[in-house]
Amino acid sequence: MTNPSGKRFPRRGSVFLVNLNPTLGSEIRKTRPAVILQNDIGNQYSSTTIVAPITSGEEAIFPVEVAVQPPEGGLANPSLILLSQIRTIDKRRLVKKLGELSADTMARVDRAALISLGLADEVRKQ
Repeated sequence: MTNPSGKRFPRRGSVFLVNLNPTLGSEIRKTRPAVILQNDIGNQYSSTTIVAPITSGEEAIFPVEVAVQPPEGGLANPSLILLSQIRTIDKRRLVKKLGELSADTMARVDRAALISLGLADEVRKQ
């Protein structure tokens, strides 16, 4: 998609290779895939976006992890989306687009994000 100035912007559910360095402590590091979590309006107008990093792995162990099998999202290996490591990044950290996640996978990502942010109980109460 493009914004009013004609520049392309990332879309929610897209998987990008992202440069996450430098980091501190237990923050996930290096250049790795990440899924765009921020809504498309925010992505269109902001110089930042919100992502969840992706690491290699076969099976989600925690409820804040979502397993993805290749070739979904342009991923080459079985992977885990880490909703415990959500972060805001400058869009200049986006290296290249790898692919898109399915609606079903994004629904699982949304559930895991609610758990990670402590909002799952609030949603059930409404």
